[in-house]
Amino acid sequence: MISSFEHFTMDIFSISRSWNQLATREMKKYGLRGAYALYLVVIGSSDGRLTAARLAELCRRDKADVSRAISSFQKKGILEPYGDSRYRASLVLTEKGEELTAQIRRHADEVIRQAGQGLSEEMRQNMYHCLDTIAKNMQEICENTEVSAS
Repeated sequence: MISSFEHFTMDIFSISRSWNQLATREMKKYGLRGAYALYLVVIGSSDGRLTAARLAELCRRDKADVSRAISSFQKKGILEPYGDSRYRASLVLTEKGEELTAQIRRHADEVIRQAGQGLSEEMRQNMYHCLDTIAKNMQEICENTEVSAS
């Protein structure tokens, strides 16, 4: 019999792996890494005051990876160049970046729609609520639990 831990972990890893494959396939069309899709969508959803540090925090990603993504975006004309202050500068999409972000968002929404076939809207909302609760609790556990020496 599969334990709760195995069931949860295998399902989360399976979803994550599939999502990464799909994102990589989509972003490859634009010469970008799959992991960068999330960055673009988050930047596109911001109010224009999002910094690189805040982007890393929101996406729960390493600052160095975010910095590499920003550099790639700027080289491809997707993101405006930094102003005077690199670390406190707002991340602003160019028109090209806004179009790309809209395409990625449409594609992601369609994938999520297809993946959720057979779920009622109530089931979908419950699932998101459960995932949010689990994520919040897991984060608190990570922050409040000391690693024991074995």
